[in-house]
Amino acid sequence: MQAEFRPPRRRTRVYENYEAPLPLIRSQRDRKHYRGELVHQQVLVCHPGHIQSIYNQGYFGKGVLSRAQPDHSVSDQWERHKGMLLPVVSQSRYVELLRWAEAELSSQGLDEEAVGQILLALTETEEEEGNGPEEEDPGGGACVQMKMLRAESEAEPESKKNCRSDPQNPDLDLGSEPDSDSSSDSDPGSGLHVPGPGYVLVDSEGQEGGGAREVRRSPLALTEYLQLSPEEAFFLVYSLGVLSVYLNQEPLSVVELWRNFRSLRPNFASSYAAYHHFRSRGWVPKGGGGAKYGVDLMLYRKGPPFYHASYSVVVERTDDLLGGVALRPFSWRSLAALSRITANVSKELMLCYIIYPADLSEDDLDSPECLSRLKIQEVIVSRWVSSRERAEQDDI
Repeated sequence: MQAEFRPPRRRTRVYENYEAPLPLIRSQRDRKHYRGELVHQQVLVCHPGHIQSIYNQGYFGKGVLSRAQPDHSVSDQWERHKGMLLPVVSQSRYVELLRWAEAELSSQGLDEEAVGQILLALTETEEEEGNGPEEEDPGGGACVQMKMLRAESEAEPESKKNCRSDPQNPDLDLGSEPDSDSSSDSDPGSGLHVPGPGYVLVDSEGQEGGGAREVRRSPLALTEYLQLSPEEAFFLVYSLGVLSVYLNQEPLSVVELWRNFRSLRPNFASSYAAYHHFRSRGWVPKGGGGAKYGVDLMLYRKGPPFYHASYSVVVERTDDLLGGVALRPFSWRSLAALSRITANVSKELMLCYIIYPADLSEDDLDSPECLSRLKIQEVIVSRWVSSRERAEQDDI
């Protein structure tokens, strides 16, 4: 018997429009394909267009510099200045960015004189005419802002196109990214990674509407990538077929990716089975926020911008007889504490049992085909409140 889901609570203020989730590929003409890089235990998506599509159409992943949507910028304040839309930073913030750029250059083995020359070139006041066409206000988060900065200044350095920011690695062939003949801050053949490019409007006094403002080159380009959990990345690869994951510039097959994730996380089969189960039923499972409440997943209707999480999910592995070693052994006290925390944040606690058949061996788990043999059972845990029980008895 499956759990009975209750209606979710809609957020009082919604600032986004809902986009249909990424569809299954029904024809080669409608095929959409994105690219990710397996870095440590996460998959990073670097292309701005891919980031926008993957996040907006299903709310997969989070920004590496943001809590959720990848919309981090060098400044929260933007101002139109002589035909250009530029981020406004204070003088102290600009000095801080220079220190970060200096540390980045010094880490590449440059001497103080070379670092000083590069920083001097970056801090020169730019001419305010002819730096680029007038742009519309950014409405798509970091992706639009990154494109705007490249259009107003010059092409992104080749080394920045790699998720690992290694100047010696070859470029990622991102397909839809247009080529540019503009020059970068450094000699293309030197392999030097110079922070930048981009322009900022520096407020010398750090006050809105007061003080002299100068257009200068941004010492750092805070490019934000999309970070996918192993469960999210494998769902996009295995279930939707819209993502290819690369490791050391080589694409990974579905089986190779599955084995990589299992080597990184021994319980990946159970966690992915739960993730796939809830995704296939229209929920948006998010794992990052669950750590605050001591659970594995939070279930959202449509996505976090539209509804509060309805359920806090704990994933458990069991056998046909609902026995075996639990992934997270609970005592009555710990279970009661977790149930109370969940109730205090207006959510319900759900135990999601992944049932493994007795004849399923470890060799069978080396392939995602084992998912078809797993069963899932949901159990809602409710806290008994004596006062509520008495009130219900009085009503009767």
